[in-house]
Amino acid sequence: MKKLFTIFFLSIILVGLFIFGFNTNNKTYYKEYLRIHIRANSNLSCDQDIKYKIKDEIVSFLTPIISSCNKKKDFENKLQQNLKNIECISNNILAQNNFDYKSSAKIDNEYFPVRSYDNLTLENGYYDALIVNLGSGEGDNWWCVVYPPLCFLNSNADYNYKSRIAEIIKKYFGG
Repeated sequence: MKKLFTIFFLSIILVGLFIFGFNTNNKTYYKEYLRIHIRANSNLSCDQDIKYKIKDEIVSFLTPIISSCNKKKDFENKLQQNLKNIECISNNILAQNNFDYKSSAKIDNEYFPVRSYDNLTLENGYYDALIVNLGSGEGDNWWCVVYPPLCFLNSNADYNYKSRIAEIIKKYFGG
């Protein structure tokens, strides 16, 4: 009976450790950021090159649209309203460059590894993101932060928008 009790007690401890201590499904979710993730069709150089052309056009398209946004929810709403436009831009570039696949765009929550932007490091974890898949979306990808708008700092945006970004960064990160 003592042996049975010991086995039962150890089983409860192991189950507890598994559920609370060894559970790898614990997701760290970073709610204060919104990222952009553009996935290439493959790792062929032509697919990687077109990914960057599409990235440049999407950033140029989004910059004036989101320049008036002050909160993450505003950014999400503007992106949601423009998903079809983002797909259209991507699909037009793909067609103009004789690619036979299309793109898809959505807002979702997904895992990102650690990433540093100058003095700011974003930890690995789950972030909301604008996800643009080019074709199968199985190639290397480009990603950045839409809110706060860190990936727009080096874009061709006008000075007023860059100043607005600096204000947002100062507000949230004390820069």
